[in-house]
Amino acid sequence: MDITRKTIENDEKYLRQISKEVDLSNNDYKQDIKLLEEYCLQTSCFALAAVQIGIPKRMIYLKNTKDIDRKDITYNESKVLINPVIIKRKGHSRFWEACLSCMKNNKHIAGLTDRPYELEVEYFDTNGEKKNEIFSEFSAIVLSHELDHLDGILHMDISKDIKIVTDEELKELRRKEPLEIISKEDYY
Repeated sequence: MDITRKTIENDEKYLRQISKEVDLSNNDYKQDIKLLEEYCLQTSCFALAAVQIGIPKRMIYLKNTKDIDRKDITYNESKVLINPVIIKRKGHSRFWEACLSCMKNNKHIAGLTDRPYELEVEYFDTNGEKKNEIFSEFSAIVLSHELDHLDGILHMDISKDIKIVTDEELKELRRKEPLEIISKEDYY
């Protein structure tokens, strides 16, 4: 099946919809997970919300949230969060975010974005089992970004500063202004 990435250039209204909860009472969602995984394995993304490839359901695929520097983008974390809900936010971090869906003319719309340092999230795994997990530092940033996608929010909507940059310029920007941990306790 052909999987097409949704972008703000062509599909901004679609990306801004609120994704629907996944019905876990049947196995229809498993085909959606296969498509999500297939797409993620073909890209160098950190993670992806299903809506970004035309599946407006509350599913997130985490691919490689452990390697902020992308030294090893070949591994696959392979974690799917179905119907994720934030239980608790803690701390405050700041990072230059980018997004596969938020590009114009093959350039990133990078946004300096504030996020929680830590998230406690309740979700269902691919077998329909309820899980509770804590994500911190870079993983919390990535997950916050994807959770926003499920609610039709794009990082550029909440960024303190925006820059239009190439891949190389984004790497340099993140090198000069790396992930900043402002607080591990208080939430902004």
